Amino acid sequence: MHPAPSVIVFTVLSGLGFGTMALLGLGLGPSGAVAGPLTGLFALVLAGAGLLASTLHLGNPQRAWRAFSQWRTSWLSREGVVSVALMAIFFAYVAGWFLTGAPSRPLGLLSALLAALAVFSTTMIYAQLKTVPRWSNPFTVAMFLGLALAGGVIATGLAMTLAGETPGPGAGLPLLAGSAAAYAYRRRTGALTLATAATLESATGLGALGKVRQVEPPHSAPNYLMKEMIFIVGRRRAEKLAVLFVIFGLFAPLFLYILSREAGALAAPGLALALALHLFGAFVSRWLFFAEAEHVVGLYYGRR
Repeated sequence: MHPAPSVIVFTVLSGLGFGTMALLGLGLGPSGAVAGPLTGLFALVLAGAGLLASTLHLGNPQRAWRAFSQWRTSWLSREGVVSVALMAIFFAYVAGWFLTGAPSRPLGLLSALLAALAVFSTTMIYAQLKTVPRWSNPFTVAMFLGLALAGGVIATGLAMTLAGETPGPGAGLPLLAGSAAAYAYRRRTGALTLATAATLESATGLGALGKVRQVEPPHSAPNYLMKEMIFIVGRRRAEKLAVLFVIFGLFAPLFLYILSREAGALAAPGLALALALHLFGAFVSRWLFFAEAEHVVGLYYGRR
C-alpha cells in the first residue's frame, strides 16, 4: 500500500494524543491544578493536528463532514464520530479541572473509554480488510493500541516530572506492554503476505477452471489503483527500518523511562529524549505498516 504522509502523521499524532487523554482520564498523569490541564491541552493539540492532517488525504476535503453520516456501517465514520465526541468531552474535562482545581472522575473515565474506542476504530479501518493479509489479524489492533499507550505513558511521565511529581513505580508496565505489542506485530505478521492468503486463482475466482495466468497487463499506464494499492519496498531496506523502529521507538524510550527514575535533574531531559525517540520510531513503524502491506489487487497487475 502507498504510505501517504498525511495518514501516517494522522495515525501517529492522534494515537499519541488519545493515549495521553486516556491516561489523564484514568488519573495516571499530573495531578496539579495547572500541570494536569496543560497536559490535557497538549493532548488535544496533538489529536487535533492529527485529525486535521487526515483531511489532506481526501480528494475533496471540504466534504469531510459527509463521512460522519455512515457510522452504522463504516469504521472510518465511527472513528470520526468518536473522535469529535472525545475532543468535546475531554475539553470539558480539562476546562472543569482548570476552573475547579480538581478533575471530574466521571468525565475522566468517559474520556478514557472514548480515547480507547477512537484508537480501536482507527485500527479497524485496516484490520477489517481481508484483502490485505498483513493487516487482517488481531496483532494490528494490539499494535495500534500498544503504541498509543506507550506514547501516552512517556508524555504523562514527562509532564509529571516537569511538574515536580514522580511517576509511580508501576507506570512503566503499560509502556512495557505497549512496546511488546508493537514488537509482536512486527514479528508475527512478517510472514503474512499475499502468498499465504491469496493467489491469482483465488483473486479472480477462476481457480475451479485450473491454473490462471496473466496474458497481458490490464492497463498500459499507471492508474489510481496502482498508485494507492501497490507499493514495493526492498526487503533489506525494510529490515533496516524495522531495526531503527525497534531500537529507537521501543527499547531506547523504555530504557530512558526506567533510568529517569534515578536520574534526578536529568529526568526531564531524559524523558523528553524518550518521547522524541518514540515519535521517530512510531513514524518509521507506521511507514512500514503501509509500505509492507500487500493488497490483493496487485495480483491483477502482475505486481506480486
